[in-house]
Amino acid sequence: MGEDVRLRAVVTLAQGMAAARSPRDSWRAAARGACRALSGSFAALSMWERERGRLRVLVNVGELAEGEEEFPEGEGYPVHQFPEITEFLHERWAKGGEPDAWVETADGPVDRAGYCHQRVAALRRRGRGCCVVAPIVLHGRAWGELYVARPTGAEVFDRSDADFATVLAAVVAAGLAQTERLEEARRLAFTDALTGLANRRAVDIRLDEAVERHRADGSVVSLVVCDLNGLKRVNDTFGHAAGDRLLERFGTVLSLCGAMLPGALAARLGGDEFSLVAVGPSADEVVRVGDEICSRAAELDHGDGVACGIASTGDPIGEVANARRLFRLADAAQYKAKALRAAKPVVAGRDGGLDDPVVRLADSPPPAAGEGERRRIRGLEPGTGR
Repeated sequence: MGEDVRLRAVVTLAQGMAAARSPRDSWRAAARGACRALSGSFAALSMWERERGRLRVLVNVGELAEGEEEFPEGEGYPVHQFPEITEFLHERWAKGGEPDAWVETADGPVDRAGYCHQRVAALRRRGRGCCVVAPIVLHGRAWGELYVARPTGAEVFDRSDADFATVLAAVVAAGLAQTERLEEARRLAFTDALTGLANRRAVDIRLDEAVERHRADGSVVSLVVCDLNGLKRVNDTFGHAAGDRLLERFGTVLSLCGAMLPGALAARLGGDEFSLVAVGPSADEVVRVGDEICSRAAELDHGDGVACGIASTGDPIGEVANARRLFRLADAAQYKAKALRAAKPVVAGRDGGLDDPVVRLADSPPPAAGEGERRRIRGLEPGTGR
Protein backbone atom coordinates (compact mmCIF):
# COMPACT_ATOMS: atom_id res chain seq x y z
CA MET A 1 0.00 0.00 0.00
CA GLY A 2 1.50 3.36 -1.05
CA GLU A 3 2.11 6.27 1.30
CA ASP A 4 -0.55 8.41 -0.40
CA VAL A 5 -3.15 5.67 0.01
CA ARG A 6 -2.27 5.25 3.68
CA LEU A 7 -2.36 8.99 4.27
CA ARG A 8 -5.86 9.15 2.76
CA ALA A 9 -6.89 6.21 4.96
CA VAL A 10 -5.67 8.06 8.06
CA VAL A 11 -7.56 11.20 7.06
CA THR A 12 -10.73 9.18 6.36
CA LEU A 13 -10.52 7.48 9.76
CA ALA A 14 -10.03 10.81 11.56
CA GLN A 15 -12.92 12.41 9.66
CA GLY A 16 -15.19 9.48 10.44
CA MET A 17 -14.51 9.75 14.17
CA ALA A 18 -14.86 13.55 14.10
CA ALA A 19 -18.33 13.18 12.53
CA ALA A 20 -19.50 10.71 15.18
CA ARG A 21 -22.45 11.87 17.27
CA SER A 22 -22.13 9.35 20.11
CA PRO A 23 -19.47 7.11 21.69
CA ARG A 24 -20.88 4.10 19.81
CA ASP A 25 -20.65 5.96 16.52
CA SER A 26 -17.06 6.86 17.37
CA TRP A 27 -16.13 3.25 18.20
CA ARG A 28 -17.71 2.00 14.99
CA ALA A 29 -15.96 4.66 12.91
CA ALA A 30 -12.61 3.76 14.48
CA ALA A 31 -12.97 0.03 13.81
CA ARG A 32 -14.34 0.48 10.28
CA GLY A 33 -11.68 3.01 9.37
CA ALA A 34 -8.88 0.78 10.62
CA CYS A 35 -10.34 -2.26 8.89
CA ARG A 36 -10.42 -0.45 5.54
CA ALA A 37 -7.00 1.12 6.04
CA LEU A 38 -5.38 -2.27 6.67
CA SER A 39 -7.44 -4.17 4.07
CA GLY A 40 -8.85 -6.37 6.81
CA SER A 41 -12.01 -8.45 6.82
CA PHE A 42 -12.79 -7.87 10.51
CA ALA A 43 -11.91 -5.32 13.17
CA ALA A 44 -12.67 -4.75 16.83
CA LEU A 45 -12.10 -2.00 19.37
CA SER A 46 -11.65 -3.06 22.99
CA MET A 47 -11.17 -1.21 26.26
CA TRP A 48 -9.13 -2.31 29.26
CA GLU A 49 -11.33 -2.28 32.37
CA ARG A 50 -8.73 -1.90 35.10
CA GLU A 51 -11.11 -2.46 37.99
CA ARG A 52 -12.20 -5.80 36.54
CA GLY A 53 -8.90 -6.86 35.02
CA ARG A 54 -10.39 -7.61 31.64
CA LEU A 55 -10.42 -6.47 28.04
CA ARG A 56 -14.01 -5.54 27.10
CA VAL A 57 -14.99 -5.58 23.44
CA LEU A 58 -16.84 -2.38 22.51
CA VAL A 59 -17.54 -3.02 18.84
CA ASN A 60 -17.02 -5.65 16.13
CA VAL A 61 -17.23 -4.74 12.43
CA GLY A 62 -16.76 -6.52 9.11
CA GLU A 63 -17.28 -10.24 8.58
CA LEU A 64 -18.55 -11.43 11.97
CA ALA A 65 -18.05 -15.04 13.03
CA GLU A 66 -20.77 -17.07 14.74
CA GLY A 67 -21.56 -15.60 18.14
CA GLU A 68 -20.03 -12.20 17.41
CA GLU A 69 -22.22 -9.08 17.61
CA GLU A 70 -21.59 -5.52 16.46
CA PHE A 71 -22.06 -4.10 19.94
CA PRO A 72 -21.65 -7.07 22.30
CA GLU A 73 -23.08 -6.72 25.78
CA GLY A 74 -20.86 -9.16 27.60
CA GLU A 75 -17.85 -9.98 25.43
CA GLY A 76 -14.74 -9.58 27.53
CA TYR A 77 -11.53 -11.46 28.26
CA PRO A 78 -9.42 -11.62 31.43
CA VAL A 79 -6.17 -9.81 30.69
CA HIS A 80 -4.07 -12.62 32.20
CA GLN A 81 -5.19 -14.89 29.36
CA PHE A 82 -3.23 -12.73 26.93
CA PRO A 83 0.50 -12.87 27.72
CA GLU A 84 1.29 -10.29 25.05
CA ILE A 85 -1.04 -7.74 26.73
CA THR A 86 0.44 -8.45 30.14
CA GLU A 87 3.91 -7.96 28.68
CA PHE A 88 2.90 -4.66 27.13
CA LEU A 89 1.10 -3.31 30.20
CA HIS A 90 3.46 -4.42 32.92
CA GLU A 91 6.86 -4.92 31.34
CA ARG A 92 7.75 -3.46 27.99
CA TRP A 93 5.83 -0.16 28.23
CA ALA A 94 6.53 0.28 31.95
CA LYS A 95 10.25 0.11 31.15
CA GLY A 96 10.02 2.85 28.56
CA GLY A 97 9.21 0.89 25.42
CA GLU A 98 6.87 2.24 22.75
CA PRO A 99 3.30 0.94 22.39
CA ASP A 100 4.03 -0.74 19.06
CA ALA A 101 1.56 -3.03 17.30
CA TRP A 102 2.32 -6.68 16.66
CA VAL A 103 1.16 -9.44 14.31
CA GLU A 104 -0.29 -12.85 15.18
CA THR A 105 -0.96 -15.72 12.75
CA ALA A 106 -3.21 -18.75 12.94
CA ASP A 107 -0.17 -21.00 12.59
CA GLY A 108 1.43 -19.31 15.58
CA PRO A 109 3.60 -21.11 18.13
CA VAL A 110 2.44 -23.95 20.34
CA ASP A 111 4.34 -24.52 23.58
CA ARG A 112 5.74 -27.85 24.73
CA ALA A 113 2.51 -28.77 26.52
CA GLY A 114 0.56 -28.28 23.32
CA TYR A 115 -1.05 -25.06 24.56
CA CYS A 116 -1.94 -22.52 21.88
CA HIS A 117 -2.38 -19.01 23.31
CA GLN A 118 -5.70 -17.23 23.14
CA ARG A 119 -5.02 -15.05 20.11
CA VAL A 120 -3.97 -17.94 17.92
CA ALA A 121 -6.77 -20.15 19.19
CA ALA A 122 -9.33 -17.43 18.44
CA LEU A 123 -7.99 -16.95 14.91
CA ARG A 124 -8.28 -20.65 14.16
CA ARG A 125 -11.72 -20.96 15.76
CA ARG A 126 -13.11 -18.06 13.72
CA GLY A 127 -11.53 -18.95 10.39
CA ARG A 128 -9.09 -16.03 10.33
CA GLY A 129 -5.54 -16.32 9.14
CA CYS A 130 -3.82 -13.42 10.88
CA CYS A 131 -4.37 -10.28 12.91
CA VAL A 132 -2.56 -7.13 13.90
CA VAL A 133 -3.02 -5.79 17.42
CA ALA A 134 -2.30 -2.13 18.22
CA PRO A 135 -2.36 -0.85 21.82
CA ILE A 136 -4.25 2.41 22.34
CA VAL A 137 -2.82 4.93 24.78
CA LEU A 138 -5.11 7.70 26.02
CA HIS A 139 -4.10 10.47 28.44
CA GLY A 140 -0.77 8.73 28.97
CA ARG A 141 -2.31 5.43 30.08
CA ALA A 142 -3.02 2.14 28.35
CA TRP A 143 -6.69 2.43 27.31
CA GLY A 144 -7.29 -0.67 25.17
CA GLU A 145 -6.52 -2.07 21.75
CA LEU A 146 -7.35 -1.94 18.07
CA TYR A 147 -7.59 -5.37 16.44
CA VAL A 148 -7.76 -6.02 12.69
CA ALA A 149 -7.87 -9.49 11.08
CA ARG A 150 -7.71 -11.06 7.63
CA PRO A 151 -9.27 -14.37 6.56
CA THR A 152 -7.41 -17.62 6.08
CA GLY A 153 -5.59 -17.58 2.75
CA ALA A 154 -5.25 -13.80 2.57
CA GLU A 155 -1.88 -12.07 2.61
CA VAL A 156 -0.40 -12.11 6.12
CA PHE A 157 0.23 -8.79 7.85
CA ASP A 158 3.90 -7.77 7.89
CA ARG A 159 6.02 -5.37 9.90
CA SER A 160 5.03 -2.37 7.80
CA ASP A 161 1.36 -3.17 8.48
CA ALA A 162 2.08 -3.31 12.21
CA ASP A 163 3.84 0.07 12.04
CA PHE A 164 0.87 1.51 10.18
CA ALA A 165 -1.51 0.03 12.77
CA THR A 166 0.49 1.86 15.45
CA VAL A 167 -0.17 5.13 13.61
CA LEU A 168 -3.87 4.27 13.26
CA ALA A 169 -4.09 3.54 17.00
CA ALA A 170 -2.70 7.02 17.72
CA VAL A 171 -5.34 8.56 15.43
CA VAL A 172 -8.03 6.52 17.18
CA ALA A 173 -6.76 7.72 20.57
CA ALA A 174 -7.07 11.34 19.43
CA GLY A 175 -10.60 10.65 18.19
CA LEU A 176 -11.57 9.01 21.48
CA ALA A 177 -10.23 12.00 23.41
CA GLN A 178 -12.39 14.30 21.28
CA THR A 179 -15.42 12.06 21.88
CA GLU A 180 -14.82 12.25 25.62
CA ARG A 181 -14.66 16.04 25.50
CA LEU A 182 -17.85 16.25 23.45
CA GLU A 183 -19.67 13.87 25.79
CA GLU A 184 -18.61 15.94 28.79
CA ALA A 185 -19.81 19.10 27.04
CA ARG A 186 -23.14 17.42 26.27
CA ARG A 187 -23.44 16.21 29.83
CA LEU A 188 -22.84 19.71 31.19
CA ALA A 189 -25.26 21.22 28.68
CA PHE A 190 -28.08 18.92 29.77
CA THR A 191 -27.32 18.51 33.48
CA ASP A 192 -28.24 20.59 36.51
CA ALA A 193 -24.97 21.39 38.27
CA LEU A 194 -26.36 21.30 41.84
CA THR A 195 -28.43 18.10 41.81
CA GLY A 196 -26.88 16.14 38.94
CA LEU A 197 -30.36 15.68 37.47
CA ALA A 198 -31.28 16.64 33.91
CA ASN A 199 -32.01 20.33 33.29
CA ARG A 200 -34.85 22.20 31.54
CA ARG A 201 -33.17 21.90 28.14
CA ALA A 202 -33.04 18.11 28.48
CA VAL A 203 -36.71 18.00 29.54
CA ASP A 204 -37.81 20.08 26.57
CA ILE A 205 -36.03 17.75 24.14
CA ARG A 206 -37.28 14.56 25.81
CA LEU A 207 -40.84 15.84 26.01
CA ASP A 208 -40.89 16.91 22.36
CA GLU A 209 -39.66 13.45 21.33
CA ALA A 210 -42.16 11.76 23.66
CA VAL A 211 -45.16 13.67 22.30
CA GLU A 212 -44.08 12.85 18.74
CA ARG A 213 -43.98 9.19 19.73
CA HIS A 214 -47.41 9.49 21.35
CA ARG A 215 -48.84 10.96 18.17
CA ALA A 216 -47.22 8.20 16.10
CA ASP A 217 -48.08 5.09 18.12
CA GLY A 218 -50.25 6.17 21.05
CA SER A 219 -47.59 5.69 23.74
CA VAL A 220 -48.65 7.15 27.08
CA VAL A 221 -46.65 10.26 27.97
CA SER A 222 -46.80 11.65 31.49
CA LEU A 223 -45.29 14.75 33.05
CA VAL A 224 -44.91 15.31 36.78
CA VAL A 225 -44.09 18.87 37.90
CA CYS A 226 -43.07 19.50 41.52
CA ASP A 227 -42.54 22.70 43.46
CA LEU A 228 -40.51 22.26 46.65
CA ASN A 229 -42.31 24.04 49.49
CA GLY A 230 -40.52 26.23 51.99
CA LEU A 231 -37.22 26.75 50.21
CA LYS A 232 -37.20 30.52 50.82
CA ARG A 233 -37.85 29.98 54.53
CA VAL A 234 -34.97 27.50 54.73
CA ASN A 235 -32.65 29.92 52.92
CA ASP A 236 -33.68 32.83 55.18
CA THR A 237 -33.53 30.81 58.41
CA PHE A 238 -30.64 28.39 57.93
CA GLY A 239 -28.72 29.90 55.02
CA HIS A 240 -28.40 29.11 51.33
CA ALA A 241 -26.10 26.13 51.98
CA ALA A 242 -28.97 24.47 53.86
CA GLY A 243 -31.31 25.37 51.00
CA ASP A 244 -28.94 23.77 48.53
CA ARG A 245 -28.80 20.61 50.66
CA LEU A 246 -32.61 20.49 50.68
CA LEU A 247 -32.65 20.78 46.86
CA GLU A 248 -30.05 18.03 46.58
CA ARG A 249 -31.96 15.73 48.94
CA PHE A 250 -35.20 16.24 47.07
CA GLY A 251 -33.33 15.60 43.81
CA THR A 252 -32.30 12.24 45.27
CA VAL A 253 -35.92 11.50 46.24
CA LEU A 254 -37.11 12.33 42.73
CA SER A 255 -34.40 10.18 41.16
CA LEU A 256 -35.18 7.19 43.39
CA CYS A 257 -38.91 7.46 42.76
CA GLY A 258 -38.38 8.02 39.05
CA ALA A 259 -36.47 4.75 38.91
CA MET A 260 -39.81 2.99 39.53
CA LEU A 261 -40.82 4.10 36.03
CA PRO A 262 -38.52 2.50 33.41
CA GLY A 263 -36.73 5.12 31.33
CA ALA A 264 -38.16 8.11 33.21
CA LEU A 265 -36.17 11.36 33.14
CA ALA A 266 -35.79 13.19 36.46
CA ALA A 267 -34.93 16.88 36.17
CA ARG A 268 -34.59 20.18 37.97
CA LEU A 269 -36.29 22.86 35.92
CA GLY A 270 -34.71 25.66 37.93
CA GLY A 271 -35.06 27.20 41.38
CA ASP A 272 -37.36 25.01 43.47
CA GLU A 273 -39.14 23.37 40.51
CA PHE A 274 -38.52 19.79 39.41
CA SER A 275 -40.08 17.39 36.92
CA LEU A 276 -40.33 13.78 35.85
CA VAL A 277 -41.01 12.67 32.26
CA ALA A 278 -42.26 9.11 31.70
CA VAL A 279 -43.05 7.38 28.41
CA GLY A 280 -44.86 4.04 28.43
CA PRO A 281 -46.10 3.48 32.02
CA SER A 282 -49.81 4.02 32.59
CA ALA A 283 -51.17 7.20 34.13
CA ASP A 284 -52.08 5.28 37.29
CA GLU A 285 -48.49 4.04 37.67
CA VAL A 286 -47.22 7.59 37.36
CA VAL A 287 -49.75 8.83 39.93
CA ARG A 288 -48.61 6.13 42.37
CA VAL A 289 -45.04 7.35 41.93
CA GLY A 290 -46.27 10.91 42.45
CA ASP A 291 -47.82 9.79 45.76
CA GLU A 292 -44.47 8.29 46.77
CA ILE A 293 -42.66 11.52 45.88
CA CYS A 294 -45.03 13.53 48.06
CA SER A 295 -44.70 11.10 50.98
CA ARG A 296 -40.90 11.08 50.89
CA ALA A 297 -40.64 14.84 50.39
CA ALA A 298 -42.74 15.40 53.53
CA GLU A 299 -40.07 13.57 55.54
CA LEU A 300 -37.15 15.76 54.48
CA ASP A 301 -35.54 17.81 57.26
CA HIS A 302 -36.42 21.53 57.20
CA GLY A 303 -38.72 21.08 54.19
CA ASP A 304 -42.49 21.60 53.99
CA GLY A 305 -43.22 18.86 51.47
CA VAL A 306 -43.87 19.40 47.80
CA ALA A 307 -46.68 20.60 45.55
CA CYS A 308 -47.08 18.03 42.79
CA GLY A 309 -49.04 18.27 39.55
CA ILE A 310 -49.41 15.53 36.94
CA ALA A 311 -50.63 15.53 33.35
CA SER A 312 -50.81 12.33 31.32
CA THR A 313 -52.07 11.42 27.89
CA GLY A 314 -53.54 8.37 29.64
CA ASP A 315 -56.10 10.61 31.35
CA PRO A 316 -59.12 12.45 29.80
CA ILE A 317 -57.33 15.69 28.94
CA GLY A 318 -58.13 15.81 25.23
CA GLU A 319 -55.68 15.81 22.35
CA VAL A 320 -52.04 16.54 23.17
CA ALA A 321 -50.66 17.94 19.95
CA ASN A 322 -47.44 19.31 21.42
CA ALA A 323 -45.28 19.27 24.51
CA ARG A 324 -46.28 22.79 25.44
CA ARG A 325 -49.88 21.78 26.18
CA LEU A 326 -48.80 18.89 28.42
CA PHE A 327 -46.50 21.29 30.28
CA ARG A 328 -49.32 23.81 30.77
CA LEU A 329 -51.57 21.08 32.14
CA ALA A 330 -48.98 19.74 34.59
CA ASP A 331 -48.03 23.27 35.60
CA ALA A 332 -51.66 24.21 36.26
CA ALA A 333 -52.16 21.03 38.30
CA GLN A 334 -49.06 21.84 40.34
CA TYR A 335 -50.26 25.40 41.03
CA LYS A 336 -53.58 24.02 42.23
CA ALA A 337 -51.75 21.60 44.54
CA LYS A 338 -49.77 24.57 45.86
CA ALA A 339 -52.90 26.65 46.46
CA LEU A 340 -54.67 23.82 48.28
CA ARG A 341 -51.53 22.72 50.18
CA ALA A 342 -52.38 19.25 48.88
CA ALA A 343 -50.49 16.35 50.44
CA LYS A 344 -50.96 14.29 47.27
CA PRO A 345 -50.59 15.05 43.57
CA VAL A 346 -53.26 16.95 41.68
CA VAL A 347 -53.89 15.17 38.36
CA ALA A 348 -55.19 17.07 35.34
CA GLY A 349 -58.44 15.70 33.93
CA ARG A 350 -59.49 13.63 36.94
CA ASP A 351 -62.04 16.15 38.16
CA GLY A 352 -64.39 16.19 35.19
CA GLY A 353 -62.21 15.46 32.17
CA LEU A 354 -62.21 18.48 29.85
CA ASP A 355 -64.42 20.29 32.38
CA ASP A 356 -61.76 19.88 35.08
CA PRO A 357 -60.93 23.45 36.25
CA VAL A 358 -57.24 22.63 35.80
CA VAL A 359 -57.77 21.63 32.16
CA ARG A 360 -59.98 24.66 31.50
CA LEU A 361 -57.39 27.00 32.98
CA ALA A 362 -54.50 25.39 31.08
CA ASP A 363 -56.41 25.74 27.81
CA SER A 364 -57.78 29.24 28.43
CA PRO A 365 -56.40 32.23 26.50
CA PRO A 366 -53.31 33.91 27.99
CA PRO A 367 -54.25 36.15 30.93
CA ALA A 368 -54.16 39.92 30.70
CA ALA A 369 -50.98 41.70 31.69
CA GLY A 370 -50.43 41.51 35.42
CA GLU A 371 -52.74 38.52 35.89
CA GLY A 372 -50.52 35.47 35.72
CA GLU A 373 -51.70 31.87 35.75
CA ARG A 374 -50.06 31.25 39.11
CA ARG A 375 -52.04 34.08 40.72
CA ARG A 376 -55.30 32.81 39.22
CA ILE A 377 -54.70 29.25 40.40
CA ARG A 378 -53.83 30.40 43.90
CA GLY A 379 -57.12 32.25 44.04
CA LEU A 380 -59.01 28.93 44.16
CA GLU A 381 -60.98 28.31 47.30
CA PRO A 382 -59.33 25.56 49.37
CA GLY A 383 -61.26 22.32 49.09
CA THR A 384 -63.43 23.41 46.21
CA GLY A 385 -61.14 23.10 43.23
CA ARG A 386 -63.06 26.07 41.70
